[in-house]
Amino acid sequence: MGAAPVWSVDPRTGKPREQVAVEATAEEVDRAVRAAEAARAALGDRGARAALLRTAADLLDESGRHVIEAADAETALGPVRLTGELARTTAQLRAFADVVDEGSFLDVRIDHADPARTPPWPDLRRWKIPLGVVAVYAASNFPLAFSVPGGDTASALAAGCPVVVKAHPDHPATSELCAALLRTAARRSGLPEDVVVLVHGFEAGVELVGHPLVAAAGFTGSVRGGRALFDAAAARPVPIPFHGELGSLNPVVITEAAAAERAEAIGSGLAGSMTLGEGQFCTKPGFVLAPAGDAGDRLLKSLTAAVSETDPGVMLDHRMRDAFVAGVGERAGLEGVESPVTPGACGDHSVSAGFLTVAARRLAEEGPHDLLLEECFGPVTVVARYDGTDEIEAVLARLPGNLTATLHVSEEEAQGAAAELLASLTGLAGRVLVDGWPTGVAVAPAQHHGGPYPATTSTSTSVGATAIERWLRPVTYQSAPSALLPPELRDGNPLGLPRQVDGRPEPLRG
Repeated sequence: MGAAPVWSVDPRTGKPREQVAVEATAEEVDRAVRAAEAARAALGDRGARAALLRTAADLLDESGRHVIEAADAETALGPVRLTGELARTTAQLRAFADVVDEGSFLDVRIDHADPARTPPWPDLRRWKIPLGVVAVYAASNFPLAFSVPGGDTASALAAGCPVVVKAHPDHPATSELCAALLRTAARRSGLPEDVVVLVHGFEAGVELVGHPLVAAAGFTGSVRGGRALFDAAAARPVPIPFHGELGSLNPVVITEAAAAERAEAIGSGLAGSMTLGEGQFCTKPGFVLAPAGDAGDRLLKSLTAAVSETDPGVMLDHRMRDAFVAGVGERAGLEGVESPVTPGACGDHSVSAGFLTVAARRLAEEGPHDLLLEECFGPVTVVARYDGTDEIEAVLARLPGNLTATLHVSEEEAQGAAAELLASLTGLAGRVLVDGWPTGVAVAPAQHHGGPYPATTSTSTSVGATAIERWLRPVTYQSAPSALLPPELRDGNPLGLPRQVDGRPEPLRG
């Protein structure tokens, strides 16, 4: 019996487009990992790593039309959205090239021997080194920025780790095209092509996380799938770090004063954020605490009008569409839940956006309404209407960890009165917003895209310069002769790196 074929499917029709590949067998996964491991030493050249990242960005830009066409055909995300995603992807690659060149990610710290201390200090020199082969599990909802050429791959390569990517079944043709471009970039940069290897198939993903030469993994996807891989990574004879992004409700709290001040703007802004990309962003605001009373009524009226004007759309695949339709139906059937704009199926392939409302007091204690506190992937949000801050705090205390949490306050509250609410949200998420919307994650040095479980399985970020830290480990050399040390740790700073020496930043040579 031959290996199972991998088909590219059009989500707009549900029909197969073309066979792209075949699912990798256990033997093929083993060969892929061993090929990546064999390429590992070549990535020790930081100059070549930076060149690889910049060349990959250039090739993706040059092939942009073909990449966008392939991704749109497999995801129905549309050329406008995908053009922006491609720009973000290439910007990430170039940003990590800059990180490699600048060198502070190595975190070099040197403490010279000091026999006068009690107890005496030996000579200690610390830096960070790459872990080894990284397994990357591509995301469904970002076929570029969180998939083959995305942030996990870019940050791992920047750290000096070869990558084996498990392609997502929703966009195999896009994955093959992007992998080919990355491998070409490696060759042009003087590196082995196998610094990036691509495999397909569910079983391949399971084999990958258990391979003894895989040193770490990055995942973006469902709670169920991510948790299974996380458990497998922990159960290995030698456990490995598993950096998984699994799911997020992304709660929003709207104070009564904020609703009174600008109900219409908040309602329309919420509609735009929760329907963006057919509600398939990991940062979609899926749960909202809004006030009861007149101000809350005005907010819901604005939300109703804006959501009602949203056109039906196509989700990433029919499996997700079916899960969305079933999920909103189950939630809408709960006692006391109303549907001012009913979300659900629209024709054979599309879905319509909507939202549900419920009294917040129903969520203050454990019960069947806990379903409303679970992520529902797609264009829907739940608005829980509260009477007083006690109900807000009672519901917040029951929420799981999230990628984001958002607080909308009045101008007066922004002067300090809302500090306690902001503190409550800080305990729930990795990024806390005030008077904004969480969809859209800036790729910036200060960004953090992570959060308490189940948002992520670690405390690290998958976006921004510090994402590189996931693929590094510190090593200290004690009393090592200079000739045996790597150049990064030698006196005189021959490579001109940012370093801490005897507790102070070392001046860089001009």
